[in-house]
Amino acid sequence: MAEERIEERKWYSGMFSTEDWWAFWIGTLFVILGIIAAATHTELTGWIIKFNTWVDISKAMGPAHKGIMSPIAALVVSYIIFTIVTLIGAWAMKWKLRDYLAAWTIIFILTVIAYIIGKNAYISAPSTKWEKLGIESGLQLGGAHYILALIIGLIIGNLAPKRFKEFMLKGARPEWFIKIAIVALGAKLGLKALEAPGYATHLVVAGMCATIAAYLLYWPISYYITRKYFGFSREWAACFASGISICGVSAAIATAGAIRARPIIPVMISAIIVIFATIQLIVYPPLLTKFWFNEPISAGASLGLTIKTDGADAAAGAILDELMRAKAESKGIFWEEGWITNSAILTKIWIDMFIGVWAFILAVIWVTHFERRPGEKVPKIEIWFRFPKFVLGYFFAMFIIMILGFSGALSLKDLEFGLKPVEGALRKFFFLLTFTSIGIVTDFRELRKEGIGKLALAYAIILFLIITPLGLFIAWLFHHGMEPLPAK
Repeated sequence: MAEERIEERKWYSGMFSTEDWWAFWIGTLFVILGIIAAATHTELTGWIIKFNTWVDISKAMGPAHKGIMSPIAALVVSYIIFTIVTLIGAWAMKWKLRDYLAAWTIIFILTVIAYIIGKNAYISAPSTKWEKLGIESGLQLGGAHYILALIIGLIIGNLAPKRFKEFMLKGARPEWFIKIAIVALGAKLGLKALEAPGYATHLVVAGMCATIAAYLLYWPISYYITRKYFGFSREWAACFASGISICGVSAAIATAGAIRARPIIPVMISAIIVIFATIQLIVYPPLLTKFWFNEPISAGASLGLTIKTDGADAAAGAILDELMRAKAESKGIFWEEGWITNSAILTKIWIDMFIGVWAFILAVIWVTHFERRPGEKVPKIEIWFRFPKFVLGYFFAMFIIMILGFSGALSLKDLEFGLKPVEGALRKFFFLLTFTSIGIVTDFRELRKEGIGKLALAYAIILFLIITPLGLFIAWLFHHGMEPLPAK
């Protein structure tokens, strides 16, 4: 489809052949299963593997609905079902199934290991839970399983033999895994909206306003600096500005397609984006927890405004959620899980939605002003082709649950029965798969490639001196004073 002419594409082009669409299909499938389970009270989702904070390793994991099967059975069933649905997507996208299956299986196993080790009580439990767990001390590293999965991936991505790393790349699909998790996160926001409709609405609207304000500043500033002070050509500056302003890799690629930039440009910019996003993923959550604990929702939203890949943003949001709640619990404050993560992802999703619009605008500008090709027109449907389809799944999950709940068709209790395993256990596992995969695809040696030094310098200066301070200010401007709701 990459070589298919824009004007020859139909509105449904790519519906069964792209990662974006298959994130929509798979995520939506589990949401629908959860709704059916809610309506029928059958265990269509209760088998999903869930990992717990443990002292006795026999209690480290189990099915989302306790008692319906053994922990090992839940793990095996989860592996089989997750493998089947992702294999169907891999087949539709024409990947090499044998290679994907083998690499996916190794990633699955490594992720389970990271999850179990990282959730050990001595490593992850906050001091407020030590008495209940029967321990007297611990490291209190609430997001240890995320960091451990990332470290395992980075070891493979940077230290493993080249042949093995290339093999593992067949199954390491961080953008795909995180988009599936984000669709499931839409179900969480839907349930939260039923519990606290006013708060959820505020979060959504504030995220939208913050995104628009940030974006209108980010892109022109980035474009101007790279043109005037770094001497980038228009095609380099446009792709760079989109990548650092909007949705990272996707925006850089979409912009390159819209202005018909040379293929090497989005490739090099994407490498820089992924590497810096990985650094931000590690550094930003603990810094925000230490210095901005009093503004937890603002801190979460700032991640969506500063980290430029969906995977790293959602992953950083999950870590921040864990760290913030652990620190709060040490002070006797108990916040509900997920609100900080949602603030990060909601802001990022609004940014993602700009991809289609901005790609269309740039295509029009390039055709009418820079390339000046007589008679050429850019169809409006190009906005649809550039629109991130997994976002549709996120909002479908959120709104269908809200409709069912507010209409009285299903009670909140019923919806939680069917959907808690999806928005909880499944979402968190695919988040962790993302961490392992991000590490595998991140090669810090890319920075040493010929010609990439100047690009990296420009990215670092704009990201840390302009994007991050502006992101922090705008996040505070629209979210200051907001805290997660109290835990039940």
